[in-house]
Amino acid sequence: MDDRIRRHAELLVDYCTEVGSEDDVLIAAPTPAEDLVVALYEHLGKRGARPMVEWRHGRARRAYTRAMDVDDFRPKEHRLAAMEETDIVILVKGTRNTAEGSDVDPEKGAAASRAKQSVLEERLDTRWVITQHPTPAGAQHAEMSTERWTEYVYDAIDRDWEAQREFQEGLVDVLDPADTVRIVSGDDSDLRLSVSGMDTLNDAGRENMPGGEVATVPVIDSVSGEIAFDLPLYRRGKEIHDVRLTFEDGVVVDHSASKNEAALTSLLETDPGARRVGELGIGMNRGIDQVTGNVLFDEKMGDTVHVALGNAMDECVPADREHNESAIHADLLVDVSENSRIEVDGEVVQQDGAFRFGA
Repeated sequence: MDDRIRRHAELLVDYCTEVGSEDDVLIAAPTPAEDLVVALYEHLGKRGARPMVEWRHGRARRAYTRAMDVDDFRPKEHRLAAMEETDIVILVKGTRNTAEGSDVDPEKGAAASRAKQSVLEERLDTRWVITQHPTPAGAQHAEMSTERWTEYVYDAIDRDWEAQREFQEGLVDVLDPADTVRIVSGDDSDLRLSVSGMDTLNDAGRENMPGGEVATVPVIDSVSGEIAFDLPLYRRGKEIHDVRLTFEDGVVVDHSASKNEAALTSLLETDPGARRVGELGIGMNRGIDQVTGNVLFDEKMGDTVHVALGNAMDECVPADREHNESAIHADLLVDVSENSRIEVDGEVVQQDGAFRFGA
């Protein structure tokens, strides 16, 4: 086995989730990631933990969703019961075909998402991490050779995460006491929102591996203005290009896309919360320097900002604050490397990709 796979497994168990001997661990992984699952089982065995694996088959999920009637989707109670007994979840990405779900009816896809909401909420109450195992399909999607994609994945993962956390803490110190954030990019994007009273997440690889972002949640009705997203949104095997959203009082009131606009419309119609913002994230990982179409990596790039439609990040919302709820959480990215700025309470903290905090 590639030693990098074993180091990856060790990082997930020891650093990301800090597994102990009393923990029940669920690994949700696609079949192409079998080597990583084997390495995880080996390391979990050394810890004395109790793992189980949930294999994710893209073809089977596609067949099931296409065969179902849209009105027949409902929560899977046995899956929910298993999640209720789980302490730690390790989610692994790594499909054989990144477009496997592209011919699923968007209305059925939305119904399937709603049916999984209770399981999602239960999973968010565990210790969890999502990560990537390199596969040829991922390489093809990133327009890389398999060898280059594999190097890219492990270079992004094998980093000094404590140093990354310390660097990002500078932006956390700016956002934590802040009231307003403004994102300006080119002539098409000027978005304003309030983060007053919300907490700030320093993501240095605990819940995302790779990590490398600072994130917060907007006050639910505060988002206003227009924003154009430079990078495609990948949803259920489809690429949605040139997404533009207009917000009023926290809600998307107008939208467009140059490709697969119907898929964007379906996403926004998943439930009422799908038209609201659940996260504002600022990428800070300079070890990720190339767009690949994989949001787990792209959203961490130092020259990007992402706005997520849908469910709010619970860890950023104090117990007494209202927050958005939805069956989706869809990250959309803006390139802020040129002709762009991020303002916090009127002060510029990033200009054309260069951070200015801590001066």
